[in-house]
Amino acid sequence: MNGARYRPCVGVMLLNDSGEAFIGRRRPKGAYDLVSARFEWQMPQGGVDEGEKPIEAALRELYEETNVRSAVVLGEIESWLSYDLPPEAGRRWKGEYIGQTQKWFAMRFTGDESEIDIANPAGGAHQPEFDAWRWEKPARLPQLIVPFKRHVYEQVVREFLPFFAPAK
Repeated sequence: MNGARYRPCVGVMLLNDSGEAFIGRRRPKGAYDLVSARFEWQMPQGGVDEGEKPIEAALRELYEETNVRSAVVLGEIESWLSYDLPPEAGRRWKGEYIGQTQKWFAMRFTGDESEIDIANPAGGAHQPEFDAWRWEKPARLPQLIVPFKRHVYEQVVREFLPFFAPAK
């Protein structure tokens, strides 16, 4: 597929005071969404808009998917992490992209859990991305994501390991 590109995205590992990460169960996205029930959990992520800085996109996506605004940035992975989409999943972008390249940020959730609202994210301004959520031990995250993204989650967990200690 000549000329195919990677869609620029961001990802957020949102950690609570216990060092657990927010994960949401993805809502099905139609016929092209072939995610097995075993791998339907993921961290917030999404595209970078034209002219938007990655950190701005990360904060926006976090809000659009979880309603969370109470978060402080702990760190970011210097490099962009990429993965290829399986051919059947690539139909979503009509062949424009062969995968995604992501800039990942670790953030600490500083609010009350009542702020998390996946049913009415961004104050109800966006369609829900998730239909359930929970806090999870970061080491388990690669087991819960679709296999084609697993290597990215493994690297995210390795890179953000220093942030997993409970907040003091």
